[in-house]
Amino acid sequence: MANAQPLFDAGFGVYVHWPFCLSKCPYCDFNSHVRATGIDEDRYVAAFRAELAHRAALAPGRTARSIFFGGGTPSLMRPRTVGAILDAIASQWSVAPDCEITLEANPTSVEADRFAGYKAAGVNRVSLGVQAMNDADLKTLGRMHTAEEAMRAVSVATSLFDRASFDLIYARPGQTPAQWRDELREALTRAPEHLSLYQLTIEHDTMFQKLVEAGRMTTPDAETGRALWDVTQETMNAAGMPAYEVSNHARPGAESRHNLIYWRYGEYAGVGPGAHGRLIVEGRGRVAQSTEKHPEMWLTVVEADGHGLIEDELLSAEEQGDEMLVMGLRLAEGVDPARFEALAGRKLDQRRVAALIEEGMIEVSPSGNVRATPEGFPVLNAVVADLAA
Repeated sequence: MANAQPLFDAGFGVYVHWPFCLSKCPYCDFNSHVRATGIDEDRYVAAFRAELAHRAALAPGRTARSIFFGGGTPSLMRPRTVGAILDAIASQWSVAPDCEITLEANPTSVEADRFAGYKAAGVNRVSLGVQAMNDADLKTLGRMHTAEEAMRAVSVATSLFDRASFDLIYARPGQTPAQWRDELREALTRAPEHLSLYQLTIEHDTMFQKLVEAGRMTTPDAETGRALWDVTQETMNAAGMPAYEVSNHARPGAESRHNLIYWRYGEYAGVGPGAHGRLIVEGRGRVAQSTEKHPEMWLTVVEADGHGLIEDELLSAEEQGDEMLVMGLRLAEGVDPARFEALAGRKLDQRRVAALIEEGMIEVSPSGNVRATPEGFPVLNAVVADLAA
C-alpha cells in the first residue's frame, strides 16, 4: 500500500521511448512518428547510451525496479536493439533481480521469433495494443490489425512471457453497454492477469477531433459513458480483476509495477524523444524533465550535447504535493496524508477533505489513506482539483 512506501522513495524506474509507428492512429496524441525509410537503430542505441549516462550522473546509485519500453511501437525495434539498451541501463544503475521489464507491442508487429528474441534480451512482460475485438471498430480506430490477428498475438505473448497485458478502448462510436459487456467477457478469457481499459477521449489536434468538429463522428453521450464505466467495474470485479487504478485492472499481485512507480510518485528516468522523467537530484531536489520530441532533432541534440533535455525544472514543494495528489488519487489505494505533508510542506485541507467525504467522493481507508470512492472515480479530475485547491 502507498503508506508502506518510504516518504521520498516509491521506487525507481527507467522509461525508454521509441517514437516510431507503422501509422498514426486517429485518436492518438502521443509523440509517435511514421517514417517511410528505415531507422538507423545503431545510431539510436548510441544516443540512448549517452542519455542514460547523463541521467545516471544526475541520479547515481539507484536500483531499477522497473524498465518500460513505450512509444510509439517498441515492438518495431530489433531484439538486439532492446538488448543493447537493457545492457546500457545495467551499466549505469543496479537492476533488481525481479525487475519488471515491459515492452509495448502492436499485434501487427508480433512474430513468434521476434518475441522470443525480446525474451532472450531480458523482456519479461509485454503489453499489447489490441484496442477492440471486432474488425469494424478496429477499422474505425485506424488500427492495422484484425481481431483474429490480435488474438493470435495475445496467444503468442502469453505462451512466451510469464506476464502479459493488453489494452482495449471503450466508449467507441455507437458502442452500447451490452456490447461492451460481451466484449469484456471475451477479453477475460484471453487475459490471464491484467487488462488496461481506456475510455475514448477526443484529444486536441487529432484526426478524431477534426471528425467530431466536422460532425462526421459522434461518441457516446455522458449518460452512456457512465453506463459503460459501470459495466467495466461490474464485469471486472466479478472476474476478480478489480481496478487498482482508474483504467487498469489486475488480479492481486499482477499490477504493473512500472506504472505504480508513477502513480506512487516515485522516481523515473525518461530517455528518448519526448520522454518525461522525475528525478531527485542531490543538491537540487525533485526535478521535472522532458526531452526534445522530434526524433531526428533529438538524435542530433544528443550527439552534440550528450542529452536531449529541453526541460529540467526544480519542482516546488507545492508542485510536488499537487503532482502526488493527481497521480496518487488515480490509485484504488489512494494517498498517504503523511507522505503528502512531507512532500508538500503542508497538510491536506481538512475542510475540503470533510466536504468531499460528506459528498461521497472520497473516504479514509483503514490504513489511513485518502482515496476516491466508487462514485468519486468517474469524476476524479474534479475531485483532485477540489482537494488540491
